[in-house]
Amino acid sequence: QVHLVESGGGLVQAGGSLRLSCAASGRTFSSTHMGWFRQAPGKEREFVAAINWSGRSTSYADSVKGRFTISRDNAKNTVSLQMNNLKPEDTAVYYCAAQFASRWSATQLEKYDYWGQGTQVTVSS
Repeated sequence: QVHLVESGGGLVQAGGSLRLSCAASGRTFSSTHMGWFRQAPGKEREFVAAINWSGRSTSYADSVKGRFTISRDNAKNTVSLQMNNLKPEDTAVYYCAAQFASRWSATQLEKYDYWGQGTQVTVSS
């Protein structure tokens, strides 16, 4: 069992920045792959970014490349998402997710085993 808690969401103007954090407890965090997904009202949940267990490999959705950065601190059992140059279309609930598969599937929502409750990010124009 893994418990994930997101924090750092809020309201920001377009062009601004936010840093989301996800604190994990339970199974060994350092062996898990982690991802961030988001869901806007009326839309399906979509992949944003992911990082493998070691932190050496990352993956990003095209819509956030160059603006978002995912990182992890295995000593603190946390994964973060630095979001810069935010746009109104980034408005969504952001979810942290954990995957334990030996073969990493970064972008596939169904491959993730545990999810947090989400944190709201609202970008005003």
